[in-house]
Amino acid sequence: MSVFAPEQLAAAHRANVATLFTLTNQAFQGFQKLVDLNLQVVKSTLAEGEENWREALSGKTPMELLTRQASSAQPAGEKALAYTRHLYDIASGTQAEFAKVAQAQYEQQRSNTQTLVDNVVRSAPVGAEVMIAALKSAFLAADTAYETVRKAAEQAIEVAGNFAATAAAASKAGQQAAAQGPRAAKQG
Repeated sequence: MSVFAPEQLAAAHRANVATLFTLTNQAFQGFQKLVDLNLQVVKSTLAEGEENWREALSGKTPMELLTRQASSAQPAGEKALAYTRHLYDIASGTQAEFAKVAQAQYEQQRSNTQTLVDNVVRSAPVGAEVMIAALKSAFLAADTAYETVRKAAEQAIEVAGNFAATAAAASKAGQQAAAQGPRAAKQG
């Protein structure tokens, strides 16, 4: 009796192909969201540029024009931060979907491997206890290694989330500093 039945290999192949297409679709959806975000940014940038040029050519005084330019710096920073947040949301959402698929795939493979180990143990010849112990040990080591990598990935995702919160706090501090700049200039 063979532990590698053709039906099992075909089922595993079908499952792997299905996983490949699931991951490909997730990546494509993330890419599509990124393209949509970039198109939205370009469209709004063009509209704002047109408005700025119309205002510049409307005969305003140079001082008004400089004041307008200075006041547009703060919204530009806020827009850049908003873009970064959207980009982070897209990336983290896509990563979360990948993680779900990877976790499901891992659990299925783990179950399949455990079934294989059990079949090998049942059909092992007498005196193969050392081989069985080594096989079980290798299975346990692979499982432990996966858990270590998974935990490290979760920590990396947490660090990235903390980075987004730090960027938001820095933006708020920058806005406050920018708001105080014109007041200080008027007082001076």
